[in-house]
Amino acid sequence: MSDTYIIEVGSQPAGIIVRAPGGYRFFAASHRFNRLEGQIFRNAREAERAARRLASGMALAA
Repeated sequence: MSDTYIIEVGSQPAGIIVRAPGGYRFFAASHRFNRLEGQIFRNAREAERAARRLASGMALAA
C-alpha cells in the first residue's frame, strides 16, 4: 500500500492524501477543496468520494 495518493475529480487535481495515524490526511490542491483540508479518511476511495461530492455541490457528512 502506498503512503501518498493524488485525488482527482475529472481531470482536476483535488488534493493529495498522506498516510497518518488513523487513515489518510487530505491536503487540498485548490481552494475548491479547502473544506476537506486536514480531514482524515480511512482510504483513498473514501477521500475521492468526498471530493466528488464536494465538487458536485452535494452536502458533506458532518
